Amino acid sequence: MKRPRRNRIKEHRQVRAGDLVPHEHNWRRHPGAQREALEAIIEEVGFARSVLAYELPDGRLKLIDGHLRADLDPDALVTVEVLDVGDEEAHKLLLTIDPLAALAQADQDALAALRQVTETDQAALDALWQSLETAWRETEEKLTSEPPPPQFLVLIECSDEAQQTELLQRFHEEGLKCKALVS
Repeated sequence: MKRPRRNRIKEHRQVRAGDLVPHEHNWRRHPGAQREALEAIIEEVGFARSVLAYELPDGRLKLIDGHLRADLDPDALVTVEVLDVGDEEAHKLLLTIDPLAALAQADQDALAALRQVTETDQAALDALWQSLETAWRETEEKLTSEPPPPQFLVLIECSDEAQQTELLQRFHEEGLKCKALVS
């Protein structure tokens, strides 16, 4: 029998961003282009997503997701979705949330239609949105291009470096294409 799904969201709370504790195991890094795009969408639309955290024994909130949003302005009030989890479950969420979202596949027709009806004056957003189309085209080209021709290789195990050098020299003299490998 399937176990009932638990709702681990305790509450939503307004918190000063600088009071949130960054998670020491956050493995995601945020390049400048991502920061610029986030600042641009916040400028154009505003905050539209809460950050995710859990409560420490001393009452402070430790981030699971939303480190960049919290980092943009330490004095900003951000909405925090507070979870009823501990360190072990927080670790699992840190390893899962972003990669799980990345597994979603794009519907290119829907993306193109959305791009047609969406405008921005923000260069960072335009670059981000354009990169979605570019990445899709590059992936599509790779998938539909001719596969590389098969290669047929022979690996010869040598007793030492001297034998390897001797065989390489002989094979080169015979016109064979070869290279040395060391493991």
